[in-house]
Amino acid sequence: MARVGGRNLAISWVAGILCTGVVVGLFWFALPIVPEMAAFFGDGLRGILP
Repeated sequence: MARVGGRNLAISWVAGILCTGVVVGLFWFALPIVPEMAAFFGDGLRGILP
């Protein structure tokens, strides 16, 4: 990323780590639904395809 004048490097690192933590947390909360989603779409495809 390009260096922009007036930006604090330490604050940008903290913000980046916090944003990464939020994304990882959302992914962690979404993991339990993956098997149900696969079953839902699998059943839907079985109903459409001959």
